[in-house]
Amino acid sequence: MKISTLKNFVIFKGMSNEEIKSALKSLSYEQKNYKKGETILHAGTITKKMGIVLSGSVTIESIDILGNRSILSHVASSDIFAETYAFLANEPMAVNACANEDCKILFLNIENITHSCNYDFESWRIKLIINLLAISSQKNLLLSNRIFHTSAKTIRERLISYLSFVSLKEKNNEFKIPFDRQQLADYLNVDRTALSKEISKMKKEGLIMCRKNHFSLNDSM
Repeated sequence: MKISTLKNFVIFKGMSNEEIKSALKSLSYEQKNYKKGETILHAGTITKKMGIVLSGSVTIESIDILGNRSILSHVASSDIFAETYAFLANEPMAVNACANEDCKILFLNIENITHSCNYDFESWRIKLIINLLAISSQKNLLLSNRIFHTSAKTIRERLISYLSFVSLKEKNNEFKIPFDRQQLADYLNVDRTALSKEISKMKKEGLIMCRKNHFSLNDSM
């Protein structure tokens, strides 16, 4: 784990090498490796640590009592997860954090991030809190977008809503999504077979082109 690499992560934005070192030491950092499909944090767990994805990716999932899975978000490399639960400290997780692929996770204990034995906070604490606020705001927007995608009545409408959003975000009609077909179905809360049929129809109609998780949208869509 190189400090120079961590400086590029949003959570450490604006920090010097020494500030990052102080943060890692004060927050009792721990690095762990996980295999694809492995659960990193289970629903019901009380955690004092947030996770930072050093490599690979993570999905945040909810599974109901019947075993139906919904994917709430995708956590890419350099992004963070479980920070809200870690900050609250005593709130059980309502979701699972699962390895979407082989990944390396850096854990930081942020339970006492606002506590300091000094009258003035160290500079790294202030910067970390500001960065956490910015990241949390961005996550709220992403969750709001998912609600918007899944509120549509038909599978086609949900798919168009999501693909249009990704296209707008990437500023390109051609892009890759972070989900395989099953994960996309879980994210949009639809049946996988029905989703695949709808994608095939849209391809025949010339609305989209796709290969696995690579999509290209027709300008008229």
